[in-house]
This record gives sequence, structure tokens and C-alpha cells, in this order.
Amino acid sequence: MATLPNPLPSLAADPSGRALGLELPPGKLIDATDDGPWHEPLLWHTEAPAAPGDWAALGSAPRTAGLLPLLIDVGGVQGGPEEWELMPEEMSYPGDHDADEVLAGYWEEYAQDELEADANHPGKESVTELFGEAEEFAETIAPHGVQWPGLAPAAAPEADADDRATEVADSLAGGGSWLKEPRLALVPARRSADIPAAIGWSGPLNYEGDVARLCAVLRSWEERFGVRVVALTFDQLVLSVAAPPTTPAEAEAVAAEHFAFCPDNITQGESETLRAYGADEVLGKRVWSFWWD
Repeated sequence: MATLPNPLPSLAADPSGRALGLELPPGKLIDATDDGPWHEPLLWHTEAPAAPGDWAALGSAPRTAGLLPLLIDVGGVQGGPEEWELMPEEMSYPGDHDADEVLAGYWEEYAQDELEADANHPGKESVTELFGEAEEFAETIAPHGVQWPGLAPAAAPEADADDRATEVADSLAGGGSWLKEPRLALVPARRSADIPAAIGWSGPLNYEGDVARLCAVLRSWEERFGVRVVALTFDQLVLSVAAPPTTPAEAEAVAAEHFAFCPDNITQGESETLRAYGADEVLGKRVWSFWWD
């Protein structure tokens, strides 16, 4: 993956980051991957829990130094990022991929698999008796069809994208957040959308091994919906959204992209159809969250 020069190694000798124009609290550098130590740190994070205001307190200095903020959860079952099986060696460069082509490929491959699964098969009647009738794929993706519907139009911003990211970060760092032990992290990345690929995040591994392809979609969402990558856990991605869809039709169009990006959000979520998901999780929402099984 093509990257900017990584300023994190300088923190080994200068933990406060003063040489980079920073005033960092005590923290740790992470270079652990699924295949042993990486040749340079992939991220830095604080030792102390994140609190509201920490994100804003960083100011613009990290970006000037080539670092972008992120919240990570070190309190999940999988522990912190040193236990996440990061795979930087598997990442390509997000700029080498086209968001529309990536999503179209996911959509059409999933549609083909589901249409074949919808057909009658031995034992289907017994399964239905036990568990009830499953949603047919056509019902799940309505009003769209099996052909990729294309990218949704951009939405009008209701806030500055970086201000919205700060707002969401504060809410996640506050008490009662579903992040069990949030820590403020810094990642060497060109733009927020590239953060998952920059650290070699493997959260969607069962769906996509090269997260740079998903980051290409995140780049497109940055441009059309003002998203920022705000938080990562072992298998969950949280985005702030400065320009959310404001009509049901817009939300359904974006829901199709979410389905292609992360089918588990719909097939294993509370909203079992795109229409319901668009209304419940997309329409006017300032936060988009994705989880891969």
C-alpha cells in the first residue's frame, strides 16, 4: 500500500511528540500483526481511557504531522489492537479501486449466491417448519433488483465533517457508550477513509481480505456524505456522517450501498429489509456502524 512517511517511529525516542508539534499523554506504539512485528509502528494509542474533549484537544497538530485521530476499543473479547491479527501486508492502495465497481461486484456476487439459495433444496420444508419462512432475496433488497442500482447521489451537508466527527467521538468516549474501553489513537494515513487499510485492519476478513477495497468506498462516502472513520473495534467500524440522507428514497439508495458494503448489517441485524434498514439506520442518522461476522 502506498503511504506517506510514517512519523510514529519518532515517538519511540520522543513519547510526548514534541518534535512533531504534539503534546501527547502516555501511550504505546503498536506494531503487532498476525505474522509478527511489522517493520514500523502501525498506530499509537493512549494508555488512559478516552474522555469527551480528548479528540478536540488534539487540534490540527496531528494532521500537520501526517497523523489522524481514531478511537479504538481495547476492552472487547479480542482485547486491544495487538491482538486483532492486523494484516498490513495484505493491503493494496484505496486509490487503486473504484467505489462503484467494488460495490457492484459485491452486490452481484451476493445476489447470485442468494438466488441460488432461495431455490428449493432437500430439507427446505423441514427447515421452514422449524424456523419459519425466511425473507426471499427479492423482498430483502426491494425496491432494488438483482442488478446493482448504482451509487446514491450526494446529500447536502448539515455540519462540517470534522466537527461532526468530534461530536460523535465525544459521544462514544462518554459514559454509557458501547465501546467498553475506548482509547484515543493516532494513525499515519492520507485521509480518514484510509485508516482501516493503513493499520491492516482485518475486521471484515470473512467478507473481504483487502480492506483497501472497502476504503475506496469510504473515500466515496467522504465526498458524498461527509463521513469520517471515528472508531474501530476488532470487527466493527463506526463512521460519523455530516451529510446524511434526508428522504426515504435517498435513504433506500444509500441502504443498497450499505448492503453491498456489509450484508451482515441487514441479514443479521434488526432491520431485515433494505426499506426497513434505510428508515431505521440511514435516514437522518449522524452515525453509521458496520459489523462483520
